[in-house]
Amino acid sequence: MDKSIYSPNLHVYTDGPAVARAFADHLVDKLEERGEGPFFWALSGGSTPKLLFKLLAAEYQDTIDWSRLHFFWGDERMVPYDDAESNYGEVKNLLFDHVPVVKEQIHPVPTDLEPQAAAEAYAATITELLPQNSDGLPIFDLNMLGMGGDGHTASIFPDNMALLTSDAICAVATHPESGQKRVTLTGPVIDASDEVIFLITGSSKTLRVAQIVNREQLADSFPAAHINPTSGNLHWFLDRAAASEVGY
Repeated sequence: MDKSIYSPNLHVYTDGPAVARAFADHLVDKLEERGEGPFFWALSGGSTPKLLFKLLAAEYQDTIDWSRLHFFWGDERMVPYDDAESNYGEVKNLLFDHVPVVKEQIHPVPTDLEPQAAAEAYAATITELLPQNSDGLPIFDLNMLGMGGDGHTASIFPDNMALLTSDAICAVATHPESGQKRVTLTGPVIDASDEVIFLITGSSKTLRVAQIVNREQLADSFPAAHINPTSGNLHWFLDRAAASEVGY
């Protein structure tokens, strides 16, 4: 990828809690900008989103019009909802149980199905509910992503870069180490989002962040480096530790 066409907007904050608060405030502003109507938000798992969900539950109950929000997941592990590894279960425990969300507007991956059937069913749900662009791709208002230490994002791993260009809306992914099956949004769907925000914190991500943002050697081998929404609204919310080797 040409560095000149990859220019995420970098936002650097003190630590993980500060990143979470910045995202929460950004969400409030984005909802106000939109005025009325449904708002389609794709969530992610990870340590920083946990901070975010706790913060939203504790301090934003009355600030956000929860009735407008439709919740989806960028990826999900194929485990029961009450499993400790379930991204949906985590959000339910930390956020949904504490704020006035509309139950019918929570759209988890149907993990009780076989993986391919779950991917197809989830794609059908997304297609039914979301507006579409001229290419027929669904448009999320906000797609929240994390990045693993190996540079993966959603469940697009370095050993399956084909998911970055897949024609499917959702696909089955396999964790390269555990072999665990997951359902993930594909690269084109992520890039069709109106806005994409990475939340990345901690010193364990420092090297990878620098490689990708600075377009250093091997940058293109990391899936996160290829997320570049057509809207141009690409943001990386980082803490100082993650951003310490980035020339911002």
